Amino acid sequence: MSDPGEVHVRLPAALVPLFPDAPRLLTLRAGSVAELMSGLEERWPGMRACLCDETPAVRRHINVFVAGRRAKLDTPLAPGADVYILTAVSGG
Repeated sequence: MSDPGEVHVRLPAALVPLFPDAPRLLTLRAGSVAELMSGLEERWPGMRACLCDETPAVRRHINVFVAGRRAKLDTPLAPGADVYILTAVSGG
């Protein structure tokens, strides 16, 4: 993979109580969603476990969107991409 570019990441409000020093909007270098998760883990240990399971995959109650499409860990990220990490909403 080529040198990853900077991407813009929006984190869910649900992470604020767990990682109070993490901003809701940040920029980091990543060439894929998996690299993005590793970058988040490097800055805030334990964050990857909140977002990914041990298989590894994005947890069922977490949605990652890149360019308006749902993404998986192997989804590539173009430089300047906007990545939204959202918690799933359910109920009746």
